[in-house]
Amino acid sequence: MSLALHLQDEAAVAHSPLVLSWNKPAQPLPVRVVRAVRQGRPPHVEPTPARIPTGPEDRPFDFCGHIRRVCGDIARRCPELAHVDVTRILFAMTQARSGRTHGLQARVTPLRFRGGQLTRIRHGVAYQVQRYFVDGKEMLYLISFCLPRFLDQGFEEKFVTLFHELYHISPAFDGDLRRHDGRCDIHTTSKKEYDAHMRRLAKQYLASRPDPVLYGFLRLGFAELCRRHGTVNSIAVPRPKMIPLSGSPA
Repeated sequence: MSLALHLQDEAAVAHSPLVLSWNKPAQPLPVRVVRAVRQGRPPHVEPTPARIPTGPEDRPFDFCGHIRRVCGDIARRCPELAHVDVTRILFAMTQARSGRTHGLQARVTPLRFRGGQLTRIRHGVAYQVQRYFVDGKEMLYLISFCLPRFLDQGFEEKFVTLFHELYHISPAFDGDLRRHDGRCDIHTTSKKEYDAHMRRLAKQYLASRPDPVLYGFLRLGFAELCRRHGTVNSIAVPRPKMIPLSGSPA
């Protein structure tokens, strides 16, 4: 990247709004159709036990609505995630650019700094994360799913991904991430152990016998959902920026 372009980008960020708001009906959250991508190899397909209801088939499949309900039920049933309030999490998508099955599946973006602080000092400059409001309520986290890649994982892997992202949320639910002891304070020093813990939590959740209708869509891949509903739709919002505050010391 050239220095001139870098400076232009910094100027654009400096003039970005500190607050982004979406309100129905005048300015609803932007919704996009998930695009199919050319597959490098066929996606994982599992046999489905029976006819799985996924909502009215004459309407597009509402990915974010379905995933929000599943995450809300997970928070109600899983003691380690009881602090999660899905009404203050914005669920959205990022469009996959390739058909690779491996790579980014989802990510959680905190809308506060360490300890829930709204601002932080970096190189002598105060920065604020853009604040997101939906229908007057401030969001504290953005969870984005890479689609259609996420939908083409296996059923168990989808659940592990859900727990992986929800577990990153701070127990204080203050807009920051969960912090662990040691140098690797986000994923701990062992990703293998972290993933194994998420797998255990997912199995415990399913053992609690949640309503299969709630999560049944996770047994289906992207192509099957498109076949049923015509399209898969998802909320799509920009990733929040760190905005330098005017009047900060040089």
